Amino acid sequence: MNRIKGKVAIVTGGYGILCGSMAKTLAAAGAKVVVMGRSKEKAEAFANEIRQTGGEAMGVPADVLDKSSLIEAYKIITSSWGTCDILINGAGGNHPEGITDKPHLMEEDLENESVKTFFDLDTVGFKHVFDLNLLGTLLPTQVFAKDMVGKSECSIVNISSLSAIKPLTKVSAYSSAKAAISNFTQWLAIHFSKTGIRVNAIAPGFFLADQNRALLTNEDGSLTPRGQQIINQTPLERFGNPEDLSSTLLWLIDPTSAFVTGVVVPVDGGFSAYAGV
Repeated sequence: MNRIKGKVAIVTGGYGILCGSMAKTLAAAGAKVVVMGRSKEKAEAFANEIRQTGGEAMGVPADVLDKSSLIEAYKIITSSWGTCDILINGAGGNHPEGITDKPHLMEEDLENESVKTFFDLDTVGFKHVFDLNLLGTLLPTQVFAKDMVGKSECSIVNISSLSAIKPLTKVSAYSSAKAAISNFTQWLAIHFSKTGIRVNAIAPGFFLADQNRALLTNEDGSLTPRGQQIINQTPLERFGNPEDLSSTLLWLIDPTSAFVTGVVVPVDGGFSAYAGV
């Protein structure tokens, strides 16, 4: 029995590579999927892709950092399909001003103006990363989860990262922000535990996407030194495919997982379990 068929599922960041795959997974399972993102044209185009394969979807523009735009999206969705049953908080990302040039600080780096060290990180970049990831999860939850209270079989899935489990070198802002997502997921699971809403998170490992492809692979498809380092630390010896998230997503939102809440599930090819020896 498919118990998510007909449920309204909202996916923020819904036309990105990973969340786009999640949106397609939900539609294939029979959910009515809202593809949400800042671009109305991209959201609707992606929703049309889903409809062409027989799924039910609509594209709705909204900025996850602008509560008023989320409220406008809420009005559009509820007037057409009713209230939300499943919320995937997928919007997130990094910022170059929250990244150091080198994984380790060397004393001579302090005298080299061409090297961006920890001491050169811009608070604007750090704030952007925390806002996009943490507030970009908080605000949609405030807008769409209120109607879940008292309903049955409602679920929220946040997107953390393996960098929340093992902080990655160079990306201090991103690792810290994703650790906050994991903590917030657990907090929210307890806070909502008497309302019938379950809250969990997926922590993806390394998946090739537009934002990291140039960092991990060369133009000819071969691995960069950082890409090779990641594969060496991944027991399954590959990057993830977006579809690798599908089974975990469906497990977390399915009503048969009614006793699962407050967990952060790594989907990382064993990266977070491997000590390197």
